[in-house]
Amino acid sequence: MSFSIQLNDKALPGWSVGQMDTVNDVVRRAAWEHGERLFLDVQGDIYSFADIQRESCRLANGLAALGVVKGQTVVSLLDNNADAVLLWFALNKLGAISVPVNTALKGEFLRHQIADATAELVIAETEYVERIALVKDQLPHLKYIAHRGAAPVADLSGKTLVCLEALRSEDSSDPQVEVLPSDLSMLIYTGGTTGPSKGCMISHNNACNEARQIIEAHGRTPESITWTPLPLFHLNATVTTVLCNLMIGARAVIYPRFSVSGFWADIERSGANEANLLASMGPLLADAPDNEAMKRCYGKLNKVYSAPFPPELQARWRERFGVRHTVGGAGFGLTECAIVTLLPFGQPDKPNCAGRRCDSFDIRVVDDFDVELPYGTPGELIVRPLKPHVMFEGYWNRPADTLKVMRNMWFHTGDIGKMDEDGFFFFLDRKKDYMRRGGENISGFEMERSFIAHPEIEEVAVHAVFSELSEDEVKVTAVLRAGSTLSEEDLCRWAIDRVPYYAVPRFIEFRSSLPRSPVGRILKYQLRDDGVTPQTWDRVKANLTFTKR
Repeated sequence: MSFSIQLNDKALPGWSVGQMDTVNDVVRRAAWEHGERLFLDVQGDIYSFADIQRESCRLANGLAALGVVKGQTVVSLLDNNADAVLLWFALNKLGAISVPVNTALKGEFLRHQIADATAELVIAETEYVERIALVKDQLPHLKYIAHRGAAPVADLSGKTLVCLEALRSEDSSDPQVEVLPSDLSMLIYTGGTTGPSKGCMISHNNACNEARQIIEAHGRTPESITWTPLPLFHLNATVTTVLCNLMIGARAVIYPRFSVSGFWADIERSGANEANLLASMGPLLADAPDNEAMKRCYGKLNKVYSAPFPPELQARWRERFGVRHTVGGAGFGLTECAIVTLLPFGQPDKPNCAGRRCDSFDIRVVDDFDVELPYGTPGELIVRPLKPHVMFEGYWNRPADTLKVMRNMWFHTGDIGKMDEDGFFFFLDRKKDYMRRGGENISGFEMERSFIAHPEIEEVAVHAVFSELSEDEVKVTAVLRAGSTLSEEDLCRWAIDRVPYYAVPRFIEFRSSLPRSPVGRILKYQLRDDGVTPQTWDRVKANLTFTKR
């Protein structure tokens, strides 16, 4: 059973063993304890806890017959479906390493991750095999491509094509492979917004510890039926929905891909009482027109989790949909370090906090020289574990990159935040997105939160551009909602009343879209490089002045 200690700086914990576990043992215990009880539901494709154990063993034995062994990486390019879950468990039963990659990847982005993982086997939906075929000659390690679905027509000469269905062995016995909590369960690739994406090595115990943290932060119980459309190539769905619920005998409902029109219908079909969302999903659903399924589901959702989930949006969900509990600031984490601050479900928080210190990590806020800063002072968040194997084991085959982020033996997150006397953490921005103007620090994150509140703004990025004088100039690059007649000057005047005088943007540019990485992150470095374009409006040239106050 997991537990937390409420901490402040005067009571920091020392190193402890903690609870050690493997994904394999979680699967076995769940099958033993819950048997034929329903566990996984993907649009009516249903598996019990016992089914998960049996079917993952069948697939593991088929993969072993193909030559998959302990320590081997296997890349998957799969949509949200039961096979994506079973494959993870099957590979782990062999001591192999699951490498689920973003299904949007193609070309060099896809080639890089398959090659970097040194994968000999890729398992993909039939429609994605064509992408692999286009780069196969640049993948010398790749030997096998297993397709899920009908046989592809792509040219795969030089590689062996197999059908995923044929890999399901009749042998459902549990493979007798010793797998330790410290062994790798997954490689999860970072977004790669400033360079080639890197594979974060996630151990079995790392994944299990994060799942236990979510149980505590979200208040999950065996009665939870957690619905999510989040992709299974990210930890959010894989660990914080699937593994988390497997641990406690709860149900996981996986939806293929987020859809505003399909949301309430599948909530009703599945009987889900919780929803695990992300980013824009909450506002889109809150703004959507009424439908009959939504009306019938009023009050059926006990909890909704999302990040970010501003207080005003939480209030709308409670009022419009009858949701009893909305969870936003339950914790702060990143792929390398799992969840480093945590707020147990039901405990009081503070406005805009991102959780507080927990018993898995020592965290500090420091300046550019790694000197710890006083309470309330913004700086970079650094992290080190307080238990074995609760954060990543480094970047796959990149020891130099691992050492680079481990300066002074602390992991440097690149995130700017501040701590208070009670151990609460407040996220402010990514370090590279922080700006300085008029002697004041400006958080792009907080600025974006202000501008997205404008009813005619669809998307926005706030970033620095080069200044001929000193420090930074602030630029807002935004996408307007359909039909908007908002002008740049109107937006600037609107901002004058809503942001500090030193943060009022000098430059504003409207675009039809913002540049994004394959994982959907806005490429701010590209916007910074673009700087002031011919389409950029300039407050100074427009002679727009205001009173500094």
